[in-house]
Amino acid sequence: MSAPVILWSSGLSALAGLNLLLWARAAARLKWLSSTLPDEILRTRHLQLWLSAGYVLGCAFRSVIPVYDIPRIALIDSPLASVLVGRSVATLAELCFVAQWAVTLREASRMTGSVFGRVSSALVLPMIFTAELCSWYSVLTTSNLGHVFEESLWALSATLMAASLLAAWPRWQPSHRLPVALLSAMAIGYVLYMVLADIPMYAGRWLASEASAAQYLTFTEGLRDIARPHLVTYAHAMWRHEFVWMSLYFSVGVWSSIALIHSPLPESAPATAPRGVKLAGLTAAQTGSGRV
Repeated sequence: MSAPVILWSSGLSALAGLNLLLWARAAARLKWLSSTLPDEILRTRHLQLWLSAGYVLGCAFRSVIPVYDIPRIALIDSPLASVLVGRSVATLAELCFVAQWAVTLREASRMTGSVFGRVSSALVLPMIFTAELCSWYSVLTTSNLGHVFEESLWALSATLMAASLLAAWPRWQPSHRLPVALLSAMAIGYVLYMVLADIPMYAGRWLASEASAAQYLTFTEGLRDIARPHLVTYAHAMWRHEFVWMSLYFSVGVWSSIALIHSPLPESAPATAPRGVKLAGLTAAQTGSGRV
């Protein structure tokens, strides 16, 4: 039993609870604003809300029941702590998350008239679907080469996200520029982390396996393998390489998903408006219906 692993695991569980509370707060805020938003924007916000729910819940599950896929190890002795369950949950959650990116880019392109943003919105979901297939390849075969391609596709998708938002910078309304800048900064930071840390890590693991002439599993063998009982261990040496990326993934990643429910923010009712009161006399620019 490693104290750092126990502390890290406890922190992930606490993050899961915090993230559920933050999502609930975002949902309450959307309900509060619903009477002031045009129907089209409100439909988009509800779509973002439920896509975020899929990601937040999936990450909460994986925070409480961490699984390290290729070594087939977990922290909890439970049928839910299997690679098969964990990877399936991750796939659904990540597709929900990137669908949020697509919705955000589609909304941004409509607000700014950006053709680049519209094209990017159509590309990111197929790219991440392909990334998920690469991930499953690695999980089933135990070859980290699939993870190299997976993380590269995620980095490329985030690059498209940031580039699409920033390319339309002159056309953003002043009230939109702060959330756009924050989203772009998060996307750029994510890309830098992937390129400088995550992708080299998986490439290094793959090269080490190749150098040792590792024998990889076939897809059939891999399916049987991930359905078998897993190894439960709190050994620091087994988990230490997962500390950084899992901690960032289940914190900053989830917070960005929740932020997308309301960003980029349409101009709407003042934050001090009474709950449940529909404001009258708002102009098209104030409601966000003037430029959608």
